Amino acid sequence: MSESRSRPSSQNSNAPYSIHVEIPSRFYLLPGGAMCIGTAIGLVRGSRAAGLRFLAENAHRPPTTVQGWYFYNKTKNYKMMLGGLSKAGTDATKLGFTALAWVTFEEGLNQVGWSGTGEIGAGIGTAGVFSGIYQLPLRTACRAGLLGLFVGITMRTMRWGKERLAEEAQARKKEANQ
Repeated sequence: MSESRSRPSSQNSNAPYSIHVEIPSRFYLLPGGAMCIGTAIGLVRGSRAAGLRFLAENAHRPPTTVQGWYFYNKTKNYKMMLGGLSKAGTDATKLGFTALAWVTFEEGLNQVGWSGTGEIGAGIGTAGVFSGIYQLPLRTACRAGLLGLFVGITMRTMRWGKERLAEEAQARKKEANQ
């Protein structure tokens, strides 16, 4: 997961040690990317829902003047922006924590020594976290678990294929040098 090491900050042996913690890039790249995608999804869905809500709330009293239409559309646009930004924050947080759960499960299983099943366990564990965050019913949670299992198996198969191709390339390189 992370590696910490200490080294002297100067040549003096009485000087205090500085501690350096190295965090794998997956821990901030994957959740950060998921938050960006969640923001985009939330902006679109939230603004569309707020616009439809505004239309439904004001359908009984449409404006009759040009100035009335101007203020109607201006208010609608502000409501759409506010709705989009609030939904964007919500979706970005949910999707970011879901991606963080994936990385945490995968790295946790790798640290325990189950690196061969890290992706599969991360898929199933993330499906559980996802089901909990979105409060899915039991039947839908089971489907999410199966989908997580499928995604985990797919990720594991892709990693196996990548390792296999790297081994073959290394063997060919070794044969070419002989």
